[in-house]
Amino acid sequence: MPEYKAPLRDIKFVMNELLDSEQHYAKLEGAEDATPDMVDAIIGEGAKFCEQVLSPLNQVGDNEGCSWSEDGVKTPTGFKEAYQQYVEGGWPSMTADPNYGGQGLPHSLGLVMSEMVGTSNWSWGMYPGLSHGATNTIEAHGTEEQKQTYLTKLISGEWTGTMCLTEPHCGSDLGTLRSKAEPNADGSYAITGTKIFISAGEHDMAENIVHIVLARLPGAPEGTKGISLFIVPKNLPNEDGSSGERNAVSCGSIEHKMGIHGNATCVMNFDGAKGWLIGPENRGLNCMFTFMNTARIGTAIQGLGAAELGFQGSLAYAKERLAMRSLSGPKNPEGIADPIIVHPDVRRMLLTQKAVAEGARALIYLTAQQADIVHSGKSEEDRKAADEALGFLTPIAKAFLTEIGYESANLGMQVFGGHGFISEWGMEQNVRDARIGMIYEGTTGIQALDLLGRKVLMTQGESLKGFTKQVHVFCKENADNEQLKEFLEPLAALNKEWGDLTMKIGMTAMKNREEVGAASVDYLMYSGYAVFAYLWARMAKVALDKMADGTSEELFYNAKVQTARFYFKRMLPRAKGHAESMLAGADSLMDMPEEAFAI
Repeated sequence: MPEYKAPLRDIKFVMNELLDSEQHYAKLEGAEDATPDMVDAIIGEGAKFCEQVLSPLNQVGDNEGCSWSEDGVKTPTGFKEAYQQYVEGGWPSMTADPNYGGQGLPHSLGLVMSEMVGTSNWSWGMYPGLSHGATNTIEAHGTEEQKQTYLTKLISGEWTGTMCLTEPHCGSDLGTLRSKAEPNADGSYAITGTKIFISAGEHDMAENIVHIVLARLPGAPEGTKGISLFIVPKNLPNEDGSSGERNAVSCGSIEHKMGIHGNATCVMNFDGAKGWLIGPENRGLNCMFTFMNTARIGTAIQGLGAAELGFQGSLAYAKERLAMRSLSGPKNPEGIADPIIVHPDVRRMLLTQKAVAEGARALIYLTAQQADIVHSGKSEEDRKAADEALGFLTPIAKAFLTEIGYESANLGMQVFGGHGFISEWGMEQNVRDARIGMIYEGTTGIQALDLLGRKVLMTQGESLKGFTKQVHVFCKENADNEQLKEFLEPLAALNKEWGDLTMKIGMTAMKNREEVGAASVDYLMYSGYAVFAYLWARMAKVALDKMADGTSEELFYNAKVQTARFYFKRMLPRAKGHAESMLAGADSLMDMPEEAFAI
């Protein structure tokens, strides 16, 4: 199993040199404590925890999985103790509201910690990760009483949270869910129904679990307009705020699954469990989107983590593994063969992983800064603009990064050859763990429909224009920079084509709505490659400027430029294939009769 090392130099490059986090924090309300020294200390301590505590438990969690006992679900060896260290370190409260025990630090700083946690041990990281979403949902929509009862405990880490959406019959189509909420005389509700695929639904790491549950009130409208949201604790709180008697909610079973074995993915049964309405009646899905958007950005981190962990493992292996001779002559003449890192195809795989991991980091941190402004921006204008940018970037980050992150995890395994298929190296676990990223929190197809249908076409392209304008300005401002020409020319052409393709799809969709679904995934992937091109061009500029000014880290900055060049030459051409596919039309998908599929 690769020993995870937090990529602190690149994290700081993206935060400080690419995105100027210090200036960004100065524009936020209540971010005064996020000084450079404080930020460095937080990231440094977080890196130690992830490297020394979580990373050694990654393979343990995969091998042991979660088990059932009379006392409930037991997590793998060391998971509970690691969580206690996490709580003692104050990590759950990092970005939460100070009025309820939080530290009030920017959400973007919290996502840096989430990256390190997720890369070092994704299964473990899902337990506190789900709590962040529950915290954000109650913070945004809960009553003061609910905040005092539940939010304080979630922020301290004493209790954890889940989100309970889908049911056995409905998958992602939440409009058909059947869970019921019957009013009780005391103002609470009796929640009845079964929820599936509930990550961290039952475990032994905290004394209570706060379930955020979708259900229908009596007489509610059909479909998504008739869904309400409820807080349903595992144990009912006592008057003093402690965890009291058991509620009528139980784990029916633990799912047996392909990966993330260390996380308890549960079937949860609600048998008249006592719950409390959160937010307005029949507006539960709107409230839940607070949770889901948090989770989608968190899931994007899984794509980054899969690429980063695969890259770290395969790079170390490629430097040591001896096989064959370089085609241009021996590079290790004293040895029996050359290290495989000298071979072009191994370089292709390593550079793909590097380009994906570092590009993903830039995209996630950029998206996280928009979330900061939405939450704590100093003007309504800034918050509105950031919300539009966040809405546009979130489906791209979630779907594109999990797709290419999974590809990178596979490449990490491929570098090892046959050894990659063997469990002891940890590469096959990384592949198995990464595969869920393209499914949960909305599949790639659902994210693609959200991007093309809701975010782009339903706004007449305004959300897209907001981003392509930034790209246009960047290209225009640097038009005289000869060193950037190799990046700016293809970027500018791509940026124009992006708008043209959108217009063509919009025109065909006016005649046939199926065209949106037929083009959507290719449109999302094209958009992802375009966003990466913009970010890699910006990273190349930063690196070139640093080298022009003179630096003792020329190897680091030159590698940035070389990785950008690899991306533009070797990965960006994929966008052309997606462009052709998205314009191919729906007929090639929809013409075949259903009965013909089986012939």
